Amino acid sequence: MAKHYQGSCHCGAVRFSFESEPVRNGVRCNCSICSRKGALMSPEPMPQDQLKIEAQEGMLGLYQFGAKTAKHYFCKNCGIYTFHETFRKPGYFRVNLGCVEGVDTFTLETEILDGKRLP
Repeated sequence: MAKHYQGSCHCGAVRFSFESEPVRNGVRCNCSICSRKGALMSPEPMPQDQLKIEAQEGMLGLYQFGAKTAKHYFCKNCGIYTFHETFRKPGYFRVNLGCVEGVDTFTLETEILDGKRLP
C-alpha cells in the first residue's frame, strides 16, 4: 500500500511530497558529487509527476556538471540538497531521505549505486 511522504530542506523554503511504497531502505551513490553529499536517497527513481515540489520564489537552486544530464537541486537559503533528476533515467527523481519527515535514515538498510562507472 502506498504511503504519503512530505519533506523539506532545513529552513523550509523548499518542500516536496510524494507517494510510494513504505521506505525500508535507501541508496548511496559513489559518484563524485554523491560521495561528497553523503545523502541517503530514495530507493527507486520516481517519475516527475509523482514528486510535488513547492519552493519559495528564487530559493530552488540547481547544480549540474559533466554531461549536465543529472539535475541536483538544493535550497539557496540553507544549502540542503533535497532531490535530483537522475543521470540514468532523465525525467525521474530521487529524494534525499534525510529531508523526509518520519524517516530515520540511520535505521534503514543501504544499497550502493556504482555511479563511478557511469560514462
